[in-house]
Amino acid sequence: MTTPTQQLSAQGVSIWLDDLSRKRITTGNLADLIVNRSVVGVTTNPTIFANAVSHGEGYQDQVAELAAAGSNADDAIFQITTTDVRDACDIFRPVYDATAGQDGRVSIEVSPDLAHQTQATIDQAAQLWSTVDRPNAYIKIPATKAGLEAITATIAAGISVNVTLIFSLARYAEVIDAYLTGLEKAKAAGHDLTQIHSVASFFVSRVDTEVDKRLGAVGTDAAAALKSKSGIANARLAYELYEKEFAGDRAKALADAGANTQRPLWASTGVKDPSLPDTLYVTELVAPGTVNTMPEKTLEAVFDHGVIGGDAITGAYADAHAVIDGLASVGIDFDDVTQVLEDEGVEKFITSWHELQDTVAQALRRPEEQ
Repeated sequence: MTTPTQQLSAQGVSIWLDDLSRKRITTGNLADLIVNRSVVGVTTNPTIFANAVSHGEGYQDQVAELAAAGSNADDAIFQITTTDVRDACDIFRPVYDATAGQDGRVSIEVSPDLAHQTQATIDQAAQLWSTVDRPNAYIKIPATKAGLEAITATIAAGISVNVTLIFSLARYAEVIDAYLTGLEKAKAAGHDLTQIHSVASFFVSRVDTEVDKRLGAVGTDAAAALKSKSGIANARLAYELYEKEFAGDRAKALADAGANTQRPLWASTGVKDPSLPDTLYVTELVAPGTVNTMPEKTLEAVFDHGVIGGDAITGAYADAHAVIDGLASVGIDFDDVTQVLEDEGVEKFITSWHELQDTVAQALRRPEEQ
């Protein structure tokens, strides 16, 4: 008997854990998840690190050393997070080697404060890459307008990128273009394209949260019939766009030169509405060549009772278009929805980042109490 997570992997979905802490690394939990839950990668973000450092164990010694060295909060955060990511990369290195670099990945994000600063993002991406110093790291860059140019420049420098906070198809098309442009520049600069990888992180459950709130305000039967359908529909249409763009001549020419496809990654896959099945954003987004990054609660739900069928996306494009068209027919401005979500996503990470700065600053002032 195979487990649901093994079945998911067999369908071409890479399972990544949306969480990282030093305790996971040192206790062997991360290694255990690789063996027993088919986990082949990890993603992090400022909220995850804020929770890990404020509530987690195992940071006391490093905080004390950093305090003794006179480090400020930003320097300490950089050292703490890059240490965790480097150690996690080492745990995942056999997966990275076995999958020719596709999986075994650990993501670390540039500071959210830089989300609208192109050059500062480019500079920090390079600094994070060189400091972690592992080929299976991913540098996370948000898909803001300022982030697009930074994505291109970072890929052009031969650095692998996880593009995060994608909500709209229009922005996703720009992300794909930024990736392909980066590869073209990397090729011109003599980089080995086979070593450059990327994923495009498309957020799912947050779309339903925002749209369902607006549908509730509309209050009609037609609006109610669309509840909790837009997140999956939007993601399915992203996969349709992915198939189209990477079958084009431009992408094919790069593939012939050794380039890798930028895989779609489903993020924000924890269910926020308790009335919905807790595996919804996993079982309904099964398709080959995708990544699903799950919080541990969702991962365990899938392992325990997930029902994994075959491809749940490519045969559902017409229905997905109908859902998005339906939103417009009841007065929901979906472009506004996705812009609000992007703005909120950046702001939430900035808030978490500042909380992390405060937590670390306090720890540096009293390391003996940690």
